[in-house]
Amino acid sequence: MTTQPPFESFGEERARERNPFSQKGFLSRILLLNYEYPPIGGGAGNATANLARELAGLGHEVRVVTAAFGDLPRRERVDGFAVRRIPAVRRHADHCSPLEMLSFLASAMVALPALARSWRPDACIAFFGIPCGPAAWALKALRGVPYVVSLRGGDVPGFQPYDLAAYHRLTGPLIRFLWNQAAHVVANSRGLAGLAAKSAGTTPILLIPNGVDARRFSPSEAVSREGPVRFVFVGRLVRQKGLDILLEALSRLPRQACFEVAIIGDGPLRAELTAMAARLGLAGSVRFLGWASRDDMPDLLRRADAFVFPSRDEGMPNAVLEAMASGLAVAATAIAGNEELVEDGRTGYLVAPEDVAALAGVLTRLAGDRNLCWRLGRAGREKVVQGYSWRAVAEAYAALCRPAVR
Repeated sequence: MTTQPPFESFGEERARERNPFSQKGFLSRILLLNYEYPPIGGGAGNATANLARELAGLGHEVRVVTAAFGDLPRRERVDGFAVRRIPAVRRHADHCSPLEMLSFLASAMVALPALARSWRPDACIAFFGIPCGPAAWALKALRGVPYVVSLRGGDVPGFQPYDLAAYHRLTGPLIRFLWNQAAHVVANSRGLAGLAAKSAGTTPILLIPNGVDARRFSPSEAVSREGPVRFVFVGRLVRQKGLDILLEALSRLPRQACFEVAIIGDGPLRAELTAMAARLGLAGSVRFLGWASRDDMPDLLRRADAFVFPSRDEGMPNAVLEAMASGLAVAATAIAGNEELVEDGRTGYLVAPEDVAALAGVLTRLAGDRNLCWRLGRAGREKVVQGYSWRAVAEAYAALCRPAVR
C-alpha cells in the first residue's frame, strides 16, 4: 500500500522561503490555541488533545489554551502538557454560536500576551483561522511569537456554502490577511487544501492529515455476532452531516433487511430528525443516543458492524478514522477527507452526496452481509494503522515549529 508523506505543500518552495523555524536540533515551547477542547467540541478539539499529547511525548514543552466551560478545572496537567481554560461564554458542550466564539477571541486577545510574559512560546498553533487566528496574530504583533494556522473546514471560504456563504463574504478579507501573516497554513486533507488554495493567493497551503489512536480505538474481540447488523453514526446533528439523507435512505431498505442504527451526538436538529425518523417508520430501528463522552466512544464503536457518514462537507473527519481503526466498514459520501480514507469496495463504499438511492443500496448490501462488514473493516483498520498516526502528525507540526536562532 502506498502511504502519504507526513505533509505536502501547495506551494512548497514559497513555504520554505517563509519558514522561520528552520534551525534543527531544538526542542520547542509550543502553544496550542483552540476554542474547543475535550470534553467540549468535536473533531478539532480531539485533534488538539492528541497533537498536544504526542508533541509532549516528543519532548516539547506544550501548553493548550482553550475555553472554560461549566465546572471544568481552569488549569490542569494531563499527558505531560498543561491546559489553561480562559473565560468565555458557552452554553452547549457540542456546539457554540458565532457570538460565543467571539467571546473566546476577546478573552484570548488579552490572555495570550499576558501568558507570554512568563512563558514565551517558540510558536503558536491556532486551530481555525477564525476565531483563534486574530489572537495568534496579536501574540505575534505584541510578543514576536510566530503562528501556524491549522485549517479545519468552516474557516475556509467556500466550505459549506449552503450555511456559511454570507459569513465567508464578511470574513474573507480577514481570513486571507491572517493566512498571509502566518508562518504556515496547514489543511488536514487534500480537498480542503485545494479549496483553501483558491482563496490563498501567494500563501502556500501545507497538508498534514489527521491521525488516529489505533491502540485506543480497536476492533471488538468477538468473532461472531447474531441479530441485526448494527450501523453507527457519530457527529453533530446539523445539516452538514447529512442525517436527513441517511433517514431517507434507511426508509428505502427492503422490509426483510435486519438492522439497527445508533446515532451518537447532539445538536440543533435533534428534535427535527427524531420526528422525521418517526414519520418514516424508523422509530423502532433508529436510536438517538445523544452526546457521548470520549471515554465511552471506543466501546460504542466496538458494538457496531459498520459506520455510516453521509456528510455534505468535511476536512478530514476524525470520526471516520476512529471507525476504521475500530474495524468498522464505512459507508460515506465521496467528499474531501472521506475520499482519502475510504477505498471504495476495499474498506467501505463511497456514494455521491445527497444521493439517497445510492446510499440505500450500499446500506442494503451491508445489512445483508455481516461477513462483508468484517472484511471491509479489517482492510480499513490496516489502512489507518499503517498510514495515519498522531505521532506522525506531531512530528510534522514540530518540524514547522522549530525555534529560530536564539
